[in-house]
Amino acid sequence: MVKMKIWIDITNAPHVRFFRDVINYFKNEGEDVIVTTRDFGDIHKLMDMYNLDYISVGHHGVSLYEKLRDSTERINELIDIIAPEKPDVAISKHSIELPRIAYGLGIPSLFVLDNEHATAANKLTLPLCNRIISPNVIDMWKLMEYGADPNKIIRYKGTSELMHFKHFKYNENIFEDLGLDLKFDKTIFMRPEPSLASYLDTDCNKSVLTPIVDRLKDYANILILPRFKKQAEIFEGIENVTILNPPVDTSSIIKRSDLVIGAGGTMNREAAILQTPVISCYPGKTLSVDQYYVDNGLMFRSIDDDEIVSTALDFIVNPHKKVNIKHDDLFKIIIDNVYKLANDD
Repeated sequence: MVKMKIWIDITNAPHVRFFRDVINYFKNEGEDVIVTTRDFGDIHKLMDMYNLDYISVGHHGVSLYEKLRDSTERINELIDIIAPEKPDVAISKHSIELPRIAYGLGIPSLFVLDNEHATAANKLTLPLCNRIISPNVIDMWKLMEYGADPNKIIRYKGTSELMHFKHFKYNENIFEDLGLDLKFDKTIFMRPEPSLASYLDTDCNKSVLTPIVDRLKDYANILILPRFKKQAEIFEGIENVTILNPPVDTSSIIKRSDLVIGAGGTMNREAAILQTPVISCYPGKTLSVDQYYVDNGLMFRSIDDDEIVSTALDFIVNPHKKVNIKHDDLFKIIIDNVYKLANDD
């Protein structure tokens, strides 16, 4: 039987966990898997933690000029790596470069999407993809506005974070293993905003979490997982605040915590799936995947500091009831469509 060659491009830290089981599945099936990444955030640390082989290509720019320059340079470098390999299919989650290279080299591509507000990224990629996997809570008409072919969109019930828990083993001693010195009975885990994201206009020298931390630090232990060093410096030296150094078992931390307050997206949705009370204070437009959990009573959404603080104090005393939601098997959808692309297109 002829081996299938699969190219996967990982461009953001949460995508490591998203693709981890996909990579291992195809390798166990005897397929040839090429994984490329870029130097950004904790991608390399997480890849090493999960013992995943990868080729690191390129960086992530900060300004619009740097983003354009670095993406262009990354395309040039990736072409020389990927073209001789001649992959049968290419897979990514919001990678800018993979769909464009795959289209140019005639490689069928599968694109996983969960952010309908990433306008620039979606316009550059969706028209070029052979198949697009999207949560059914995202308006298909919005994707069509970006140039996506509706016949190529595969919809499912749930969100991409479901992929993170296929083989999740909860470590109930995570706080002890990390040697945390905790003063209070209650613990709040916080994740700052993605300041370097192209779809979000924020200042990396400050955080929307700062006033919230200042008002809650006298009621609960505060654990903060920053995205980069400068973000960590914002919270250094604050009483009852512990800054976590990645990589750490964030899923166990989320499950062990009494509340999650996040100005991002992925970990908020992970908390909703794990049924830990979560408040989203994401400073951008509400994503459909977040609204999905809000509508199902598993996430509270606010950007008002007073409302966030009062709700947080209520949640750590009166956590919400468990809610059961039936989701589709996203892992199977991805695996099946990779094989279909390789064999049909």
